[in-house]
Formats: sequence, C-alpha cells, structure tokens
Amino acid sequence: MRYATVVIADDEGGLQPADAALTADPAVTRDAIHQVNLLSDDTCVSLYGVRGPLDRAAEILDGQPDVIGHDVSGDREGLAYIHFRPTETVHRLLSIVQDNEIVLETPIDCLAEGGVRVTLVGDDAVIQRVVGEVPDSLRLHLEGIGDYHPDSDQLFSVLTERQQEILAAAVEAGYYREPREATHEDVGRAVGVSAGTVGEHLRKIEGKVLSSLVR
Repeated sequence: MRYATVVIADDEGGLQPADAALTADPAVTRDAIHQVNLLSDDTCVSLYGVRGPLDRAAEILDGQPDVIGHDVSGDREGLAYIHFRPTETVHRLLSIVQDNEIVLETPIDCLAEGGVRVTLVGDDAVIQRVVGEVPDSLRLHLEGIGDYHPDSDQLFSVLTERQQEILAAAVEAGYYREPREATHEDVGRAVGVSAGTVGEHLRKIEGKVLSSLVR
C-alpha cells in the first residue's frame, strides 16, 4: 500500500468562495476539514474545524452565495457544518475520489494561505491516475510519496495544525516526561487556550495516534 501527500491550491485563496472568504478574514482560522461529501443532488456537505470568534465565522458564511445552509457550534474553537453548491473545480475533485479506488485521509489540513494538504492512500497506479486528473487550473505540489505505514511523520500529519501546536507545546513543557513536569494549565498558557481545551485536544491527539499504531 502506498501514500502520496499533496498540497492543492488556487490563486483565489480558497477552493470554494466560502472557503476563500474564511481564509481572507484575519480573525478566523480554518484548522481542518473533518469530512466532505458530494451528495446525489450535486451539492456538498462539509465539517470544518474553525477557531476564532465563531459568530464572525457564521456571519461570513451567511453572506456567501454558494452556501445553502450552515451551523456553527462552539466558543472560540468549534465546528462549522456547511451545505454548499460546489464550484465546477471542487465537484471535479470530489468526483475523482468517488470514481477511483482511493482512500482520502481525514482530517484534511487547511493551510493559512488557502488550499489544503491531502494524503491519498492506495496503489501506485491509482495514486498516479488521481493526481493526473486534478484540474490544470489548480496548483499541485507533491510533498511526499512512499510506502504507507504509521511512521512518526505520518502520525504527526494526521493531526490538525492546532493539535500539532498543542502537542509540540506539551512535549516542550515536559507534560510527557516521567515524572510529569507540566500541567494542562502550563500548556494552555504557552498556546493561549484554557486548560480544558488542552485536555480535550490531548485526548483527541492520543486517540488518533494510538489508533494509527494498532490498525
């Protein structure tokens, strides 16, 4: 089994108008896309991890013509469920995944400058075909390709940017040393979040990493 990690971006700062609008707002951060599905009526639903003033995220989505409906939940960090009409390019990308024997790893990493980092899992021939079918209008950068196994780089790549930041802060502070040298409060102060948020993230991180090790 093989994997390829690619960055897909365009010149508009986002693959969808709503995605571009969220990217452009300095108060809102797109962390990851936890799920995205192309429906039988050719509309899409997605589940974004977002940070910042979530009422601002909801306000942005209210003003986007491609958004059919949305629901944003959380405080300073939460989820945005979005039902939207995909652009022709996004529809093509999702159709490529549906039409080929490929696994699209989630969460999909959202990049600060727009675009996404995607890991595809399958055999070499299918990966090459899928990458070759990406529309020419998009910028495509291959970050890595090889045998698929949960080494440290790939384990780290399954985490969102926020989870990577919190994990790095926890390790640096000594949270995982024996005896433990830091608390959730210490890690929270380093990254500017509450102790409860740190605890929630570390539980999710540990769940993802352990699941990858034993699959």
